[in-house]
Amino acid sequence: MRRSLQALPLLLVISTLVFLLIHAAPGGPLAIYLSNPNVRPEDIERLRHALGLDRPLWQQYWSWLAAFAQGDWGYSFSDGRPVAARIVERIPATLELVGTSIVVALALTLPAGVLAAVRRGRWFDRTTTAVAVAGISLPAFWFGLLLQIVFAIGFGWLPSSGRATLGGGDLIDHVHHLVLPVTVLAVVQAAAWSRYLRGSMIDTLAQPFVLAAHARGIPARAVILRHALRNAIGPVLAVVMVDAALLASGAVVTESVFAWPGLGSLFTEALARRDYTVLMALLMLTSTAIVLFNVVADAVHALVDPRIAAA
Repeated sequence: MRRSLQALPLLLVISTLVFLLIHAAPGGPLAIYLSNPNVRPEDIERLRHALGLDRPLWQQYWSWLAAFAQGDWGYSFSDGRPVAARIVERIPATLELVGTSIVVALALTLPAGVLAAVRRGRWFDRTTTAVAVAGISLPAFWFGLLLQIVFAIGFGWLPSSGRATLGGGDLIDHVHHLVLPVTVLAVVQAAAWSRYLRGSMIDTLAQPFVLAAHARGIPARAVILRHALRNAIGPVLAVVMVDAALLASGAVVTESVFAWPGLGSLFTEALARRDYTVLMALLMLTSTAIVLFNVVADAVHALVDPRIAAA
């Protein structure tokens, strides 16, 4: 509760800075009309007044903040629909993509990180290190385009974009559309998470309580999984939680590459149109998610490691 209350001033500062930066960017919601010779200047002024863009910036900010605090996220400048409705309709696609990616990434991270730490300096450790460095270094957009060229265009095994085939599709079709974007997100995240887990496991395996467990004759597998992994997983969970918050707010690059209809693609659309209300709602949603996930990560860390709770 204390951490949550401390986050309120931080979110207020973030909202102010983001609001000023968005309005300072070149162009605006009416830029598309300014390039149209059939739109008269008086029409532009009428639209500007209707959208409240002719008011001083500080008045626009306080009006937005008061409404946002009451749950009124405003209306999209591009199509006039409620911002909340536009976000809600995109959330399921993002949660599906991000949730699946996190599960796959963790399935890769746990065995790779643990085995690399246990077999430190051996061929498996060197191989996973090389693969992880390559995964961390890969730009997500380039990796996604490469997968599209090879598996969608080259072999024709998987669809290159979208969430389902036009006109609807069965479960198999839905899974096929998930494979490529999930691969991009899972590989990139697992590469980083496995490095964190490896380092944490190496430190934990050198602790006296692990050596004492070996001295008592406890089987090596039990020592690694019950004692070492439980203590080493805490810091990794904190990183996973923060990354999950960032992904849940919209995997912008991956969703854009694969035309995935989630929050990330909504953000790019709103950014291109300078849709201030949608951008502000998405950025505040991201900031709030990061704060909340940090609090949850602390709580989970305390549950996993009793020493944290005692402190």
